Amino acid sequence: MIFDNKFIQQRIEKTELLKSMGINPYANDSKRNTTIEKYINVNSDLFGIEGKRDEHRHYVVSGRIKLFRVMGKASFIEIEDESGSLQIYVARDNLPEGFYNDVFKKNIETGDIVEVGGYPFVTGQGELSLHASSFKLLTKAISPLPEKFHGITDKEIRYRKRYLDLIMNADVRKTFKIRSNVISLTRRFFEEKGFLEVETPMMHPIAGGANAKPFVTHHNALKIDRYLRIAPELYLKRLIVGGFEAVFEINRNFRNEGMDATHNPEFTSIEFYWAYKTYRDLILITKEYFTYLFDHLNLPTLLPYGDMEINFANFQEIPLIESLTTIGGVPADIVYDKEKIIAFLNSKNLTVKPGLNLGQLQGELFDEFVEEKLIDPTFITEYPVEISPLARRSDTNPDITERFELFIAGREIANAFSELNDPVDQLGRFESQIEAKESGDDEAHEMDEDFIDALSYGMAPTAGQGIGIDRLVMLLTNEHSIRDVLLFPAMKPLHKDELHQDEEEE
Repeated sequence: MIFDNKFIQQRIEKTELLKSMGINPYANDSKRNTTIEKYINVNSDLFGIEGKRDEHRHYVVSGRIKLFRVMGKASFIEIEDESGSLQIYVARDNLPEGFYNDVFKKNIETGDIVEVGGYPFVTGQGELSLHASSFKLLTKAISPLPEKFHGITDKEIRYRKRYLDLIMNADVRKTFKIRSNVISLTRRFFEEKGFLEVETPMMHPIAGGANAKPFVTHHNALKIDRYLRIAPELYLKRLIVGGFEAVFEINRNFRNEGMDATHNPEFTSIEFYWAYKTYRDLILITKEYFTYLFDHLNLPTLLPYGDMEINFANFQEIPLIESLTTIGGVPADIVYDKEKIIAFLNSKNLTVKPGLNLGQLQGELFDEFVEEKLIDPTFITEYPVEISPLARRSDTNPDITERFELFIAGREIANAFSELNDPVDQLGRFESQIEAKESGDDEAHEMDEDFIDALSYGMAPTAGQGIGIDRLVMLLTNEHSIRDVLLFPAMKPLHKDELHQDEEEE
C-alpha cells in the first residue's frame, strides 16, 4: 500500500488528532500579506542591529517548515516560500494557552506548510527573523522530508519525484526559472522582430519535418493512425505559402529514439520561418538572439560549462567539408571518395552502415571527428544535399545546400537553411527518401504530397531555423544532462519493489 510506512502512519495519526482538537489540517483561509523576499527587503533597515525589533510592524507570511529547533518554552523554525527562507521565533507565552505544548511541539513538523503572523526582530547572531504572535497550520505533510543537510543524493529519485527535488533544492528551482525566462525572452525577441506566433498540429497524418523515427498513435473516430510530430516545419512553411511572411512556434516535438544526456523523447524547440531571407540572414539574427538573451539574463559572455569555458562573443563559421580536415584531422584526399572514407572509418574501428551515400559518409566523418571539438559557438555551413532533404541547393554548387547547424560545447543547438521552394526538386528529394526508407532507413522522410501541392502554388524565397530550447538552457545553467532542465523527464518505469526501495533510501 502507498501509505505502508510507519513514519507516514504516525503523521496520519497526528492529522486525525488535530481534527479531533478542532484544527483543520488542510485549511483554505490563508491571510498571507507578504512574501518572504518582500518581508526581508522592507525590513532591511534592521539588518545587523542585534536585538533590534519593531513591534508596530506586523506581517503574515506562509511557507513550508524546513528546519525545526525546539528549546523548551520557545523554538526556532525556518520556513520557505518560493521567494526565500525566513527564521521564525515561536514562544509559548505569545500564543494561545496550550497551543505551544499541545499543538506546536507535538503535532507540527518539518514539511508542514504554516502561516505565521508577527513583527520583525534581529537575533543575537544578527539574523533578521520574525517574532510569532499567531500561528496556523495550513497543510499537514504526511510524508516526511529527506534529512535537510544531505537532501536527495540519488538523481533517479530527484527525476522521478521532481516535486521533492524542488522542495529540497532551491538551485533546482532557479534552473527552471531561468528556463522559463529563456522561453519568455525568446517569444519577446521574435515578436519584437515582427514575427507572428502560431500553433500547428501536434498529430500529423504523415511523419515528416525531419529525419527521425516517430511515435504512432491511433485516432478512433477517423480509424486512422496519427504520428506525434517530429517537427512543425512543413506546416509552418504552408503558412508562408499562404502569405504570412514571418512566423514562429515554440512547442514540443516527439522522436521515438534513444535517450541519453542530450536526448529526451519529447523536447522543446522554437522554429521560425522568414520570407525573403536566406540562411545568411539567419546567422545574423541568431547572433542577435544570443546577445538579447545574455543582456536580459544578465549573463557574462564567458560562461563555464563543466571543465570548458565558452566564449559567446566568439562566433565562428566554417563549411562542413573544410571542418573535416582543419578541425577533424581527416586526410583531405579521402573526403570525396566513398571507398576511402569507409576504409578510413574502418581503420578507426568504426562500424559503417551498408549503403550510405557520399553525403551520409561525410556526415559520419563530421559526427566522429569534428562535432565534439566545437566549443565556442560555431556555424557549420554547406551541408551535402543527401543529408538535407528540405534545404535549398546552392546556386554555385548543386551538391551542397544553403544550410548551417550551430554547435556549442560539442553539441548541436540549432539547424537552419534557405528553404527549398522548387516543388519538382522537393518531389525528387522525397522520392530519394522513400528509396532510403525501403532500403532500411527507418528515419528517412515520408512522401508528403499535400506539401508538394502547397509548394506548387509558390512559396516566396524563405529561410527557416529550429533552436533546441532544452540544450540551450543546459548551456546557460551549466547542466550536463537534459533531464536536469526538464521538470518531468522520461523515465523507465519502476517495479513496486523498487518504488518501496526508493522510499527507504529517502
